Amino acid sequence: MPRASPTKASAKPARSTGRKAAAPGGEASPAKTSRKSGTRGSGRKGKGVASDPEEGHEGPRDGAADDDGGSEEEYGEEEEVEAVLDSDALDDSPDELPVVGRSGNASRREEDAEARVGGEEGHAEEGITKEDLTEEAEAGGERDEDADDGLDLKDGQEVVGVVVQAPKTGRVPPGRISKNTLNFLTELKNPECNDREWFKLHEPVYRLAEKEFKDFIDAFTPLLIEVDSQIPHLPPKDVIHRIYRDIRFSNDKTPYKTGFSASFSRSGRKGIFAHFKPGGESLIAAGAWQPGKNELATIRNNIIRSPRRLRNIISARDFVRYFGDPKPDAKGGRSSIFGREDELKNAPKGVAKDHPDIDLLKCRSFAVVHCFLDSEVLAPGFKESLCKIVQVVKPFVHCLNDMMTIQDQDSSDDDDEEEGEGDDDEEGE
Repeated sequence: MPRASPTKASAKPARSTGRKAAAPGGEASPAKTSRKSGTRGSGRKGKGVASDPEEGHEGPRDGAADDDGGSEEEYGEEEEVEAVLDSDALDDSPDELPVVGRSGNASRREEDAEARVGGEEGHAEEGITKEDLTEEAEAGGERDEDADDGLDLKDGQEVVGVVVQAPKTGRVPPGRISKNTLNFLTELKNPECNDREWFKLHEPVYRLAEKEFKDFIDAFTPLLIEVDSQIPHLPPKDVIHRIYRDIRFSNDKTPYKTGFSASFSRSGRKGIFAHFKPGGESLIAAGAWQPGKNELATIRNNIIRSPRRLRNIISARDFVRYFGDPKPDAKGGRSSIFGREDELKNAPKGVAKDHPDIDLLKCRSFAVVHCFLDSEVLAPGFKESLCKIVQVVKPFVHCLNDMMTIQDQDSSDDDDEEEGEGDDDEEGE
């Protein structure tokens, strides 16, 4: 006989409720949320989100007890209860004992049955047996279930919403991004949707979009490594960023990001950054975003020593095509590596205001960005389009990796000879 876990010391075993405990096969089980949070839901049919103040596990159904005080099996359960209560487990974790839950309606029906039939000393109503009342209680439970549209709600639970199932149509083969994913991210832009209750009700939709993005990254990584062998082959879970925002030190308490993103580089997290966000905000970025104090100082020292390699890369025709002209924008907008929010207004400390490379030395971030339309993201060949841009930006990333290390004069001259074009004069302080 399956064993039911006790809730407290009692002379009587826990009674069965006679109600079903599992959701119908083939459908998602109702999600459980706190009763205090969430919006009370509609009366639409479907799987509901129920709040359960006390999550219990119903015991096995053994039938009605005998009028003389209990069956042999029930006495066995009493001994098990006593054994548990006498053990040292209560001293170790008294709050972690499993709970035997049962429906309040079914419990009240059984109590009414006890009162009407009576115990050993009571007097049963004429013509009514305990078996009759048990059948009546079970029939009433079935009627309650029909009234709840098939939901097995326990005492204290209520419907707070309807779980939205993942879309069945509009799906794409692994390695592509579908309109379904962009639609889900579009809804997250709405402040009314970007909260935990809404997200919980749409979790099946999110899980499908998340899997689709992981499959895309899994298919894109081998193509990326063919272009840049310095990037290690890592599983999607090691390069994909979480959708949950860190709101500990932010005034914006929105819990979820509104896009999917991943990073690739020699270290696995910095270098090339891919971000998918609807509304023409999907992008690929590359470089060093706000490097640390020591790294930034090293980059500036290498620029002062020899800026030609970096100048030649950001002036290349294909680089300009994707990332813009290699000079500050007259209107203060972004162009190539210039126009960032953290760009210095004055010359950095120790650098003359009229330095010939003052435009580069004012940069605090050395990063470039190229954006995509939603139609480009949804295209079957989007992975190949990304790889073309990676091919263009690869020399830029390798250059920054070298400039963040201390180099001697000879190595700088060698780099200039390999990648330099035109002017042979070396600029310095």
